[in-house]
Amino acid sequence: MPEFVLPTVAVQASFLRAMEEFRAEGVSDSQTAAWIDAFGGDWSSEAGFARFVAALREDELEETPRAANRVPCTTLWWVDGAEYLGRLAIRHRLNDQLLELGGHIGYDVRPSRRCEGHATAMLRESLPHARSLGVDPALLTCDHDNVASIRVIESAGGVFEDRRADKLRYWVPTGPGRSQAPVVR
Repeated sequence: MPEFVLPTVAVQASFLRAMEEFRAEGVSDSQTAAWIDAFGGDWSSEAGFARFVAALREDELEETPRAANRVPCTTLWWVDGAEYLGRLAIRHRLNDQLLELGGHIGYDVRPSRRCEGHATAMLRESLPHARSLGVDPALLTCDHDNVASIRVIESAGGVFEDRRADKLRYWVPTGPGRSQAPVVR
């Protein structure tokens, strides 16, 4: 059964296959695309992948040095055993850019595992964790023509606020009435 885990070297082989799927579809304008650009050349080695995992885990710490336009971010991987299914990022707070177009939560499901309910499950499971970080409600954005993401966000209780450029903006409650916080290993 799929579950959230903190980034781990245990899923390296499956993660690399998933990144090839994203490359093949021409992923752009997402955290996954940024990872491919920044780390993709170093993933194939165990040491390189371990450095990537460590960087993701350090990114959630307030004291980690980061560019002025970046905020602390918790990355969770959605896995089924050793199979990487997708990723979800919870940004601990919003800066001007995230308030306008990025939001608190972003996610990707690997192309070969889409339309199986993973994005819906990931978002719902992440909301208690976002609340534990002080995020309530959570801002989520998606492209105006991304019908699948619109459905995912609305199914989690997302309330449409407005459209800015090509992005739709929704506020999703993370508070009471949600399931227990997910087990994150």
